Amino acid sequence: QVQLVESGGKLVQTGDSLKLSCAASGRTVGSYTMAWFRQAPGKEREFVARIRWNSGDTYYAESVKGRFTISRDNAKNTVYLQMNSLKPEDTAVYYCAARPGTLSPYNSWGQGTQVTVSS
Repeated sequence: QVQLVESGGKLVQTGDSLKLSCAASGRTVGSYTMAWFRQAPGKEREFVARIRWNSGDTYYAESVKGRFTISRDNAKNTVYLQMNSLKPEDTAVYYCAARPGTLSPYNSWGQGTQVTVSS
């Protein structure tokens, strides 16, 4: 498994931007798929975005498409989530996840970072 550590969450206002980071360690993630999920209070965890490390191919949930951008830095073994035009409904704990390849379950998870968007 890969060890994942998220950072960057904080309290922001509606319309603000925020960038989350997820540092990966423990294994080479060149063949991995990395993703961001989020969980709002009282709701189930939901998918936000994913990136295939080797190709850079990305995919987004409809609710964030056009506002969020997932990217990776090979040298730093880090995945980012740039969030723009934040809305109160984006308030959640954001989790970084990793899985080997493209079809297996996500089997590595970070501890989460809180993002709160005030109206």
